[in-house]
Amino acid sequence: MEKKVVIIIQARMQSIRLPGKVMLKALDRPLLSYLVERLKKVHNAQDIVIATTLDPEDKAILEFAKTEGVSAYCGSTEDVLKRYLLAAQEHSTDVVVRITGDCPLIDPQVVEKVIQYFLDHDFDYVGNTLTLTYPRGMDTEVFSIKTLEDAVQNAKEKSEREHVTLFMYRHPERFRLANVSYSKNVSKYRLTLDTEEDYTLIKSILEALYPKKPNFTLEDMLRYLEENPKLSDINAHVKQKPILKENVNP
Repeated sequence: MEKKVVIIIQARMQSIRLPGKVMLKALDRPLLSYLVERLKKVHNAQDIVIATTLDPEDKAILEFAKTEGVSAYCGSTEDVLKRYLLAAQEHSTDVVVRITGDCPLIDPQVVEKVIQYFLDHDFDYVGNTLTLTYPRGMDTEVFSIKTLEDAVQNAKEKSEREHVTLFMYRHPERFRLANVSYSKNVSKYRLTLDTEEDYTLIKSILEALYPKKPNFTLEDMLRYLEENPKLSDINAHVKQKPILKENVNP
């Protein structure tokens, strides 16, 4: 029986470093709309759900989901792990693909590659961030509903409830983990959305590439950054908020 693969996008308006970031605009469109557009091109996933919260501010995300014709689920602000499980169960999901709203430039081919690796092998969790070779902003994590249920039942620490997959990669003795790497290490580039500098770079990339080629790839972005080296300096100093991945042995 074919497994139902559902992409669940974690998105909310609240952000310490850049409030309302997912609805910031480029070319007169919210960045979240580019993310949804690109994920709709992932051929080995059957559905997309935006998992947001019950906070009044996040009504903007619900309205956005209606406009884009994608499902939405409202859950806990703090217990993001449980929010994911309930969203997955509501859509009868077998395989969960976790994408965050921080990744408006994500390449559908990267997402497809990670999903396919999961489907072709016998792992509980497959991601491309256990060992970084891709730029931040291509982050894709795939896991079974059983793995998610296990994490919800057994994760006790606050950090493990706030970060969906932290319990999974903290316990390689419990879960079979695998990492998908890029053909070369380009992790020096930062294509994720968390600060004003990140937004400036992402906006520049969209304005340069999207009008000519809406389906631009990671390779197109890397080429653009290599041809315009000063652009990547915009957010080169920004540090990713640390989440400890101790005891990981993918």
